[in-house]
Amino acid sequence: MRIRLISIGKDKEFTAEGAQDYAQRLRRFAELELVELKAASGPEAKEREAELVLSRRLPRGELWALDERGEQLASGELAQRIGRLRDSAQDLTLCIGGDEGLSPRVAQEARFCWGLSKLTLPHRLARVLVLEQLYRAFEILRGGPYHK
Repeated sequence: MRIRLISIGKDKEFTAEGAQDYAQRLRRFAELELVELKAASGPEAKEREAELVLSRRLPRGELWALDERGEQLASGELAQRIGRLRDSAQDLTLCIGGDEGLSPRVAQEARFCWGLSKLTLPHRLARVLVLEQLYRAFEILRGGPYHK
């Protein structure tokens, strides 16, 4: 299974360290690529970002958009979704918007809109949370001790 996490903006300091830590752990279970795209500015910035995001998605599998209005999942539910993708040899592309969020176009093209919390999270922190939850999902699937 391949996973590509596309995010607008670059991680810095503790979020970069956290993302790298969970990325390294996650690579034991899946081929993982972290893609950081430069934030656009000016009029139509979100639409230009949408073009970049959609052009970088994996050619097969599912596209998931991270959105505060998306469906919230328990860790076990996420593991079931990941397990179905893994077992059917599907890839997964996840998209995290920048300061202004994702374009509605990305959410419309996504197979699933995932909400991490009802809270508005900084996109850099959301990236760490996504990676941690993906790692947790794979640990649940293997019956490992990480998820208690």
